[in-house]
Amino acid sequence: MKKGIFFVAGLVASVLSLWNQPVSLAQEPLPFYLKDRGPGISTSMFGTYIRKGELIIYPFFEYYYDNNMEYKPSELGFGVEEDFRGKYRASEGLVFLGYGLSDRIAIEFEAAMIQASLSKSSMDSSAMPQKLSESGLGDVQTQLNWRWLKESDRRPELFSYIEVVFPHHKNKVLIGTGEWETKAGIGLIRGFVWGTMTVRAAIEHAGSTTDLGEWAVEYFKRLSQSWRLYLGIEGAQDELEFIAEVQWYLNNRVRIKINNGFGLTSKATGWAPEIGIMVSIY
Repeated sequence: MKKGIFFVAGLVASVLSLWNQPVSLAQEPLPFYLKDRGPGISTSMFGTYIRKGELIIYPFFEYYYDNNMEYKPSELGFGVEEDFRGKYRASEGLVFLGYGLSDRIAIEFEAAMIQASLSKSSMDSSAMPQKLSESGLGDVQTQLNWRWLKESDRRPELFSYIEVVFPHHKNKVLIGTGEWETKAGIGLIRGFVWGTMTVRAAIEHAGSTTDLGEWAVEYFKRLSQSWRLYLGIEGAQDELEFIAEVQWYLNNRVRIKINNGFGLTSKATGWAPEIGIMVSIY
């Protein structure tokens, strides 16, 4: 516990030491198609691109509010093979680390601590308790990002990524990861004078099952020296959500990220807000 307190205190002190730097985002002149995002490699964090030799540290908080979460009691250890809809709530503290190994390769690591609960449906007659609650370690994952082709004035950027989620706490049905999960994706980025568009799609594998994974259509725009805007539609099978994020650059090393995810289909999480402070060391 004390180590955790010292870590948080040290992180806050580091952020405050960088806070007082003036807002200075000047770079070498960039072609119009890189004006929004700069020369960095795309990462799994919305509107975040990482350069060679850059270290990104991003502690953030996310909340999940869903009154219509689909669950099956048998998958939670309570026998009944029928789908129901329950009320799901979760609070999650996460840390993201990213590093640019070169101008074509970047690596990421992310870990979470989560507290979650699921209130059963009034139609559910299984032995599941009225409210199932768990807390502890959440997802722990790593991702490798690879830029195949850099964008030019005639072609978009081509990139791919591989993600691995590590299994842990198999006995915790709400927050644990029962088996290895992997994801492989590919995407295109194209910058225009009115903003930058990204399209991406992936396939995912868990246990013995392989499915079409997450896909997205994303828009990113540099509004001013200090502000960025991200808008995206993200889906996975029968789940679809809309995401909006603003980024406030306090200076060239520190930015505050605030976003909200809104479920567009009944199986997507109803509302998922996120806030965090991203620090860049370069």
